[in-house]
Amino acid sequence: MGSVDPQEILRRAQEYVARESEEPFRGDVEALIESKNMGELTERFYQDLAFGTGGLRGVIGGGTNRMNPFIVRRATEGLARYVVRNGDRCDGELRAVIAHDSRRYSVEFALQAALVFASHGIRTFLFSSLRPTPELSFSVRYLKASVGVVVTASHNPPEYNGYKVYWSDGAQIVAPHDKAIIQEVESVDELKPLMSKTEAMQNDLLTYIDRELDDAWRW
Repeated sequence: MGSVDPQEILRRAQEYVARESEEPFRGDVEALIESKNMGELTERFYQDLAFGTGGLRGVIGGGTNRMNPFIVRRATEGLARYVVRNGDRCDGELRAVIAHDSRRYSVEFALQAALVFASHGIRTFLFSSLRPTPELSFSVRYLKASVGVVVTASHNPPEYNGYKVYWSDGAQIVAPHDKAIIQEVESVDELKPLMSKTEAMQNDLLTYIDRELDDAWRW
């Protein structure tokens, strides 16, 4: 971890609290600041959770080195910017598909990602209940989507969650998209205001998928 300035850690923690919209993640960090738990604060803020070639994976909790709504929003902000410039279009529109597993906060993280895409004008299809990763891959191709996301941490311990990115071919991102998306995510400073779920659905930018794709996938 190296030498870390406690004042810089506190600054990062306070900035996170100001930008995190969701409890209990914000309150989690506020309690650490109040108790002056610098050991835990340092571990949570000495670095940002890295967006790698496949996406994100980390322990769930408040902090920039954790999986939480703010980190999901920031990652999706960078991804959405990249898709707007480089994504394949179907009938003139950009599309995203999002699935999730049964891990803690998977539903919440999936919705956050969907609303970020919607805020960028990307029509988003969100599975209403958990689905296996292969069905997400199929659905990206079936719906002719520009990008897909599945909220999962695969085989990791239960305190983890993650976020995997798929391109329009239904495969996880590879060169040249992988490094370009990482650079885009790392460059995010300000987040676009988040569209509400109601507004996204009214504008046909968020559609819930129930069972209509299951039969096609199984066939």
